[in-house]
Amino acid sequence: MQTFDIAIIGGGMIGLTLAVGLSGQGFNIAVLDTSEPDPKWFNTDESVAPAARVSAISLASEQIFRHCQVWEQIAEKRVCSYQNMDVKEQDSFAHIHFSHEQVHQPALGHIVENERIRAALWDKAKACDDITLIAPAQINKVHMQGSTNIIQLENDSLISARLLVGADGGRSKIRQQAGFPVTFWDYGQHAIVATVKTQEAHNETARQVFTQSGPLAFLPMWKPNLCSIVWSQEVEQADALMAMSDDAFSKVLASTFDMQLGTCELITPRQRFPLRMQYARQWVSEGVVVIGDAAHTIHPLAGQGANLGLLDAAALAETLIELKQQEKDIGAWANLRAFERWRKSEASHMIASMEAFKQLFSGNNPLKKLVRGVGMSVSNALPGFKQNVILRAMGIKGELPQMAQPLSRHHG
Repeated sequence: MQTFDIAIIGGGMIGLTLAVGLSGQGFNIAVLDTSEPDPKWFNTDESVAPAARVSAISLASEQIFRHCQVWEQIAEKRVCSYQNMDVKEQDSFAHIHFSHEQVHQPALGHIVENERIRAALWDKAKACDDITLIAPAQINKVHMQGSTNIIQLENDSLISARLLVGADGGRSKIRQQAGFPVTFWDYGQHAIVATVKTQEAHNETARQVFTQSGPLAFLPMWKPNLCSIVWSQEVEQADALMAMSDDAFSKVLASTFDMQLGTCELITPRQRFPLRMQYARQWVSEGVVVIGDAAHTIHPLAGQGANLGLLDAAALAETLIELKQQEKDIGAWANLRAFERWRKSEASHMIASMEAFKQLFSGNNPLKKLVRGVGMSVSNALPGFKQNVILRAMGIKGELPQMAQPLSRHHG
């Protein structure tokens, strides 16, 4: 039996951020995952094909990665900082534009391949004496016994931990086994993701167009003509788009995007995944806590899912370090309640605003389109309103964990 203070189930970017954030604070930490990162992502050169899945990393998330001492490795190559954001509606005058200059920041955020982030964090965790990476690990059973959790792996080895953290995604086994109730609704949409080469340069601008059947985003990648697309479509349309040849798909994609970047060519195969909003009504119990997608999944239309999860990880690290310093029990339900209230409130704000945004742009009613057009034009002209929206999206507003605050804020 191997004994740890904290066992994190899920070695994706959220679980690893928590582990690295806790390193050096006197904890003995295990991270379990079904696989290690693919070796090609540790030293990514130009020859590695672009990944289909990327994240729009906010300034708050960048700050968390700086705190974890992995940002320089991530930002070294294959990263695109985006300076502007353009949101339009198809067949309408509705348009809103955000610029980094409006918020006096060098950029609005960065587009990074998920696998690169995970590899940099894995590398860092591997170098920490107090973190044990266990992969590939298949969990057979978890015995949640309050004061201790026992994890039995398929190879019959046993791991015990005072605190079990579920960072194991939307279908979290830890959340299910802890019996945390979940509220969810299906959006009736699938997101199609791929990397495309565009005729025109993206000019470090993230673009989104709202169509009648769902939003389409073009996110700028590290080469001037490379974009990651996220196309959310009703299931029937998604089926039809996935059935098309690459050539036919590329043509429909470019015309749906009003040829903003000219013609498009697929560089990676298309992938699709169903979209649902999911929110755990309970995040903690004695010896157990869930974070990231295990606690909440949201619509990708504003690219905030990963940032929300990274803030959970930073907030939990901060909470556990404080408990340790005060010599309090890190697994006691009563001691974890403040973390749960804090992050549930931030997550529900984000879910509500995403839902309002989605509802505002759904449907083709001419009156609704007019209201949207006028509303967006007015918003575009109101610097205060726009600044507020963008500061929250960048993670500069809201109740931020210390790890997510600009270094100057807590280093004088």
